[in-house]
Amino acid sequence: MPDLPKKKVGLISCSGEELPEGTVTRRAVRKVLETLRPDDTVTLCLPLFLAGGEGERAFARHYPTIAVDGCEKRCAALATEKYSAKPAASIVVTEIAKECGCGAIGTTRRLNAEGLRLADEVAGKIMEETDQLLKKKRKDSDKESGPGKP
Repeated sequence: MPDLPKKKVGLISCSGEELPEGTVTRRAVRKVLETLRPDDTVTLCLPLFLAGGEGERAFARHYPTIAVDGCEKRCAALATEKYSAKPAASIVVTEIAKECGCGAIGTTRRLNAEGLRLADEVAGKIMEETDQLLKKKRKDSDKESGPGKP
């Protein structure tokens, strides 16, 4: 039987440098990539995606992709749909902030405690979507480091 490549989930995050929510998207995606689901996820570069990076676009056409946007403009989700395929899931930080009752989250350069908590909530949501897309069950250790946990 041939050795097939492992199915992974692509994460494409907002590049919104003008809003603290953009910083939250990038921090949350890095946490998932490096800590929560390093074997199950890869990152897609939104600027390269927009500039015509065929590798980025091809991945999003053939593998499930989660768009993580800072605001309701949904730039990452719209770009993914325009140049590849509709994202398998779309997460918007401002919506999660409302759900978890976050107040001011800091600045684009420095998130405060609320901003860090929000990034953890977003990372937990990305992890849940990744698990659902890969049909995985969460381990007890993941629950301890999930939404709202460091």
